[in-house]
Amino acid sequence: MPFNIPIALTFFRLLLLPVFVVLFYMPHSWSAFAAAFVFWLAAVTDALDGYAARKLNQSTRFGAFLDPVADKVMVSTALVLLVQQYDNLFITIAALFMIGREIVISALREWMAEIGKRGVVAVSWIGKYKTAAQMVAIIGLIWKPNELLTNVAFGLFYFAAILTCWSMFAYIAAAWKDLTRE
Repeated sequence: MPFNIPIALTFFRLLLLPVFVVLFYMPHSWSAFAAAFVFWLAAVTDALDGYAARKLNQSTRFGAFLDPVADKVMVSTALVLLVQQYDNLFITIAALFMIGREIVISALREWMAEIGKRGVVAVSWIGKYKTAAQMVAIIGLIWKPNELLTNVAFGLFYFAAILTCWSMFAYIAAAWKDLTRE
């Protein structure tokens, strides 16, 4: 198995997952901040592993596979926890769109790769903005530092949900000709 700095960062992100969940459920005044910090740290490692892979010329097939898996598991876990914590229809619907989009796009990318057209559904600027808005919103909704910032996090969360739908439809539109070809 290949092992390098980007893969070590990705494994570190996966190791943060149980720490994040435990902190999320701890009944202490500092636990929300600690859980938000761990999620932030995971988000930073997500950005760093890709940067390190390119900068250090350490891109591997294993790393290219593991990185999005670690990202999707971390975000999906956070979304499930937020749905449970807020017990709110609008958070639940937005989270379902976000998780559903990840499943749809992962399947679409797999299928497009199977027919040799993976580049058609490569990560776009909409997807990058969606991810940034989603990460910041999740951190704010976990931490809940004060009412104003929590409301900003809610707004950003719904903005991320809109970008989620937009990016999903953009990826499907890009692949539509191949999807409908018999």
